[in-house]
Amino acid sequence: MSPMEKHLKVSAIKDGTVLDHIPANQLFKVIDILGLSKITNQITFGTNLDSKLLGKKAIIKIADKFFEDNDINRIALIAPQAKINIIHDFQVVEKKVLSVPSTIKGIAKCMNPACITNHQDVETSFATISDSPELKLLCKYCEKVTDEKNLKIISNN
Repeated sequence: MSPMEKHLKVSAIKDGTVLDHIPANQLFKVIDILGLSKITNQITFGTNLDSKLLGKKAIIKIADKFFEDNDINRIALIAPQAKINIIHDFQVVEKKVLSVPSTIKGIAKCMNPACITNHQDVETSFATISDSPELKLLCKYCEKVTDEKNLKIISNN
């Protein structure tokens, strides 16, 4: 087999969720947002895989785990082109499309340094005012807009 014929294979899962087409540089943020470091399910992930769409992509396979739409949609903040496949008995039974939730709590930081959420133990809360062409989130507390360029994800660890 020549080097050009070799393919990377990530093992199949019988039941669970596959998140594909994650930008490679966002993999660990997605793991963080979903709290995957805290669960005991078998998780396989690969990063810097070749992708026609992204150049380099990441993939996560979580055995025996199915997420609520709200959890999955939180990924849209940082990886809107991600694809979600629900697997039962080794077959894709459902493909989910991401959409940015209308309300986002406790995931992103407010970009306003004076905001109460940056000084006290207050969970951040935003209303999505735009998700295309650019994500814009309105802070519930200080009413400043955090845009895509200034979006910082709060670590779950």
